[in-house]
Amino acid sequence: MSPIKTYVEDGILHVTLDRPKANAIDLATSKIMGETFAAFRDDPSLRVAIITGAGDKFFCPGWDLKAAADGDAVDGDYGIGGFGGLQELRDLNKPVIAAVNGICCGGGLEWALSADIILAADHASFALPEIRSGTVADA
Repeated sequence: MSPIKTYVEDGILHVTLDRPKANAIDLATSKIMGETFAAFRDDPSLRVAIITGAGDKFFCPGWDLKAAADGDAVDGDYGIGGFGGLQELRDLNKPVIAAVNGICCGGGLEWALSADIILAADHASFALPEIRSGTVADA
């Protein structure tokens, strides 16, 4: 089964990242995402895309660290559009809406920021764990 679920309704492409337990993105998933968003870009019948994560606990935590530990190269080929299929996708002139429905952090936050609009559920949270809290004076 594909980790990316899609359906079209009234010119809207709905894209759901569905990789239990946390909707993390590995190389294979990123490649599928890139193909999905390139097809969206190239299909004149599609006007807007909505991206979300399956469930309500995680939108996306970003890179799949278990896949990396099992051999996925962090600097590997992410496919068309780079990590998550959107960040480096050229000539995308249609709006993308991120419907954030849970934890959105790390590369998942980067994926959401690649969208034109972010809508957040009441229980959504955002973080870049790579950045420690504090001020410049703390450094």
